[in-house]
Amino acid sequence: MRWMSLSVVALILFGGAASAAAPATGKGGPGSCRDSKLLFCEDFERQPLGGASSLAWGIDTRHGTLTIDHEPHQGRVLRVHTEGNGYAFLKVQDFAAPGNSFYGRLRVRVKAFPTAPDWAHYTLVETTGSGSAEVVRPLGGQYVPPLGKDLWGVGADGGPTGDWTNWRESAPSVAGRWLCVEWRQEAPKNRISVWIDGVAKPDLTVSTTDHGGNPVDFVLPRVDTIKIGWQLYQGGPKPDHFDLTYDDIALSTSRIGC
Repeated sequence: MRWMSLSVVALILFGGAASAAAPATGKGGPGSCRDSKLLFCEDFERQPLGGASSLAWGIDTRHGTLTIDHEPHQGRVLRVHTEGNGYAFLKVQDFAAPGNSFYGRLRVRVKAFPTAPDWAHYTLVETTGSGSAEVVRPLGGQYVPPLGKDLWGVGADGGPTGDWTNWRESAPSVAGRWLCVEWRQEAPKNRISVWIDGVAKPDLTVSTTDHGGNPVDFVLPRVDTIKIGWQLYQGGPKPDHFDLTYDDIALSTSRIGC
C-alpha cells in the first residue's frame, strides 16, 4: 500500500499545552510525508484543529480522548489524554508490509510516566495480525519498583509466550521532552529492534528465542493493524491521568531516521 494521510473517523475534543521545547521536525526532512515511497505517513499538518471529523485511521478509546492541536516550532500535533487505566489509540488498518518486515518512526512526548502501582505497565505502540496469536508491543514499558524507575521494554501478550515486557535499565522512559523513537520488525528472525533519538538500543532487541526469559519461541504475526497512542493496564495509577503528544509518524521498508 502507498502512504496515506488522515481522513474519516471522529476525534473527541481535548486540548493540551506544550510542556517542553520541540526539536526540528521531519516535516521536510527524513521521513517527510512528501516521500511517496513510505508505506504510511502522518504529520497532522492537513488536519483541522480541535476535534476533527475524520481519520482514515481507525480509533480505539476507553476513558481517553484524541485531539489535533498546534504547537509552536512543531506545527500540528496529536494530543492523547487518558484517565486512570483508560486507553486512546489511532489505528493504521489494512497495513501490509512486503515480507511482513518494516520500520516505524514517531516523535512523542510523555508528560509523566506512572509511579504506582508497582509494575505499572504501559503501551505506546502495538501491532496485531494473523498467523500468530501474539500481540506485539514494540514501544512500551513498566514502572520497576526496586529501581524506582520507568523503563522502556519491547513486549508481547496473548500468544504462547504469555505476557512479558523485556525492560532494560539502559533504556529509561524519560518524561517531559520530545523523543524520536524508531523500531524495526524483521519477520525472518521474529526480531524487534529499537532506536531512541537515533541511537540503537540493542538491549531492547527481542527475537525468536531471546525474549523475556520464556523458552517458547516468539513468532511475529502477519501485521495488518498498528495502534499508536497510550494504554495503562492497572487501575488506580499515579498520576491518575496521562497526556502525550505525537507527531511525524511514518512506516517504511527502509530505516527512516530522525
